[in-house]
Amino acid sequence: MFSTRRGARFPSSSAIASIDPASAGLSRRRLLGLSAGAGVALLASACGAGGDSSDSAGSKTLTLACEGGGKIELQPIVDKFRQQTGTTVTLVELPYDGLFNRLTSELAGAKASFDICAIDAVWIPLFAGKLAPLDDLFTPAVQADLFPALVKEPQVGGHFVGMPVWTNAEVLLYRTDLFGDPKEKAAFKAKYGYELVPPATWEQFTDVAQFFTRPDKKLYGTDVKGKVETEWLAHVLQAGSPGVVLDDTGAVIVDNSQHLAALAFYADLQNKYKVSPAGAAQIDWSAAQNLFNQGSTAMTRFWAHAYRQIPTDAAVAGKVGAAPMIGGSAGVAGIPGPWYLSVPQSSAKQDLAKQFIQFCYDNNALSLDTSLGLAARKSAYQQYADKKGFEAFGPLLKTLDAPATRSRPAHPKWQQIVDSALIPMLQKAVTPGADYAALLKSTRTQIEGIIK
Repeated sequence: MFSTRRGARFPSSSAIASIDPASAGLSRRRLLGLSAGAGVALLASACGAGGDSSDSAGSKTLTLACEGGGKIELQPIVDKFRQQTGTTVTLVELPYDGLFNRLTSELAGAKASFDICAIDAVWIPLFAGKLAPLDDLFTPAVQADLFPALVKEPQVGGHFVGMPVWTNAEVLLYRTDLFGDPKEKAAFKAKYGYELVPPATWEQFTDVAQFFTRPDKKLYGTDVKGKVETEWLAHVLQAGSPGVVLDDTGAVIVDNSQHLAALAFYADLQNKYKVSPAGAAQIDWSAAQNLFNQGSTAMTRFWAHAYRQIPTDAAVAGKVGAAPMIGGSAGVAGIPGPWYLSVPQSSAKQDLAKQFIQFCYDNNALSLDTSLGLAARKSAYQQYADKKGFEAFGPLLKTLDAPATRSRPAHPKWQQIVDSALIPMLQKAVTPGADYAALLKSTRTQIEGIIK
């Protein structure tokens, strides 16, 4: 689905034209967790890229550059927009890296071949200077119906440069056949002194993970993902950190007390409690999803969309519940994974493009009936939260709306920080005997070198 390239170095948006597309790939696998099972099938497709906004049909046409997930989400809205306005929106579908490369090339030129583009959250710092303001779309009512992180993230230089079209976050998925078993419930209460329920805190999560870890039966309490950073960063926010890795001023805070507490909790699940299968340093989203679907783990912290995409022939099919992401001293928190719709400054159809983006916001709930099934508006998720098959939406709402939930730093070198510093550090941290404080101190030095 997504290409993962390490060590990419990203300049500021003013230097887009100098980016080498071959070396600037981004790791969206780790951002959205859509890399396994049905997620691969949904987002792997990529067709030939075409499209030119200067078409013969005049102003009643628009071209929108997106990747596979965006096409799936937007198609029903595009169809309705054409029915109601007579405007045809052509979705130019590109693979993830292909979309990034095309945006990199065309936004730097005098005229892009598209009127609207889908922007991954981590691209905003790179492309913001080439995008038209959408300030008039962000009325107080619109902002009130978006999660706080999705209002803050697309603001650059005092202007909104993207309207969120969907977002995601990790929640807790757990096996209801285990949690609902009377024998398991009795045994757990006898051992820990409280009821066996989906854990809400770090302490409860650790207890439950230990309780269900039975290597002789090839069952583990949970997974520990050493090859992705997002989950650990969610725990950093749960510990009360004012930001992840960088604070709002851009200062490096990766070695503060909250980062250390989160790392100790995260890595101790593997090193001290051994509640995850061996090889945690190589467990990524795909491996974790497979472990859970195969029945090898009792719980997983995973992106909410996966709840609806458990294969019908999976060992856990029909036996999965969802709860909000667990919380630390600051309560529940997650790292959102949004996409935005933006308009190039060079587009000759900005008014029509903004009309379509407003229409996407107004009809955001249509995307929830797609096979990917994600939205951006609170009210859209609320419409579906009580429907059968959408049980993960309630926990997703609570996680995204939690006060401690925050976006990743808006830094043009963020992905280099992830690939060159955070992932290698986590892989070392999930090795028995790791010195967590020393690892974070070394990581701080490395990050300071990257952003200097």
